[in-house]
Amino acid sequence: MAEGTWYATGKRKTAVARVFMRPGTGQIIINKKPVQEYLVQESDRSTVLEPLKAAELMDRFDLYVNVRGGGVAGQAGAIRHGISRALVSGDPELREVLKKRGFLTRDSRMKERKKYGQPGARARYQYSKR
Repeated sequence: MAEGTWYATGKRKTAVARVFMRPGTGQIIINKKPVQEYLVQESDRSTVLEPLKAAELMDRFDLYVNVRGGGVAGQAGAIRHGISRALVSGDPELREVLKKRGFLTRDSRMKERKKYGQPGARARYQYSKR
């Protein structure tokens, strides 16, 4: 990979993550906090680190992430998507590995909107004949 800084945007549900990646020692800062402090659950931390493990680049880059919107799991998914895209922008040969594992696919599942005249997105008021 060439030297420099790479930037990518990742999205998941309503969460949007801006990822800045530069060569370093493997430090990950999310919203000005270390990854262990920001993502308390181990499952969320492992979600974020999956692209780096798949590319075998765990301790080669420092990541600075700004993430907004959504919940914790959605933000973790957005960060994973952003890291994957940043890795591909730095080294296009990694695209094949990351694409095979589904890290480059934008998960488009969103909450369905509530419709008027009913109590929820799909729920209906109970029908009564009389």
